[in-house]
Amino acid sequence: MRWMIKTLLVLLLLAVIAAGALAGYAWHWVHQPLALSATTIDVRVARGAGLGAIADTLIEHGVTMPREAFIWLARLSEKDRLIKAGGYQISEGESLWDVLNKMASGDVSQRQVAFIEGWTVPQVLQTLQNHPDITKTLSDELLADQTKLSKHLGLNETYLEGWLFPDTYLFPVGSTDEEILRRAVRTQQEILQKAWDEREEGLPLKSPYEALILASIIEKETGRHAERARIAGVFINRLKTGMPLQTDPTVIYGMGDLYQGRIRKADLQRDTPWNTYTRNGLPPSPISTVSRASLEAVLHPEAHDYYYFVARGDGSSEFAKNLRDHNRNVSMYILGKGKPPAKPQSDTAGDKARP
Repeated sequence: MRWMIKTLLVLLLLAVIAAGALAGYAWHWVHQPLALSATTIDVRVARGAGLGAIADTLIEHGVTMPREAFIWLARLSEKDRLIKAGGYQISEGESLWDVLNKMASGDVSQRQVAFIEGWTVPQVLQTLQNHPDITKTLSDELLADQTKLSKHLGLNETYLEGWLFPDTYLFPVGSTDEEILRRAVRTQQEILQKAWDEREEGLPLKSPYEALILASIIEKETGRHAERARIAGVFINRLKTGMPLQTDPTVIYGMGDLYQGRIRKADLQRDTPWNTYTRNGLPPSPISTVSRASLEAVLHPEAHDYYYFVARGDGSSEFAKNLRDHNRNVSMYILGKGKPPAKPQSDTAGDKARP
């Protein structure tokens, strides 16, 4: 009887030792650094993905691990119920336990993409298409048609131009191009509405959209923050008196791919919906992305009696109240003569050098 008891005790002790050893090995295994195919690996956990699919994704992206071990570890630790969809970055030195904790806590990796003030819709779309961490979901048909893309993003506008707020957007790895565009649209809508609600009274602008159009022109006319409100005042004065805006950036936008770096006289005379030399009032759409600063300038323009301005060549502008003074400025800064021209120049708001 004693022999049997001793035998049972020995077997129990061996079982405890074995269990302890197994537990120790398991603890060591789940905490040892994973073998990766690169220093860092980015993976995306799809919404609703099961443990098997997640394990397959990890292995396919270069994480060396037993598939079933990952599944059982997630279940036994009950972290399978906490795993959140999103993009995750796995770095050299991290263990399987680290990866599970990261996914369970939703510690998604972040990337960024920047839309620059004054960019056009094609430039924004190309930037999204070139970004390696953005999932491309928009069809070629949508990318090629602003009207269709605008409707797809929930806008009741013919043109998408102007509705993508220029900013640096942080996003989890694997976010889609559509998700980021929708964020840019929502941001612009909110900023535009707030700015419109706080606008000055008496502006010759009938809607927030007209403010967006004029702000896009300001965006292209100057990069100097201090001049935005003054240039906005020039265009506001022209709109109030019925003068054509006559601004080169709108002509360039209307030319599209025909623009090769210079505007010629024939370009000014060629009518397009955006040619503010041949048509009075605002063009039918914005011509670029629009910053908060340009919107504020349009809705709070500087009050003055300037109707003209010309680039000085150093990024700043020279303003004039009448055509005579404007012609003198054109002669000085554009023609380089340092004196008034013999013949009057065209009645334009902002002249650039042209052949």
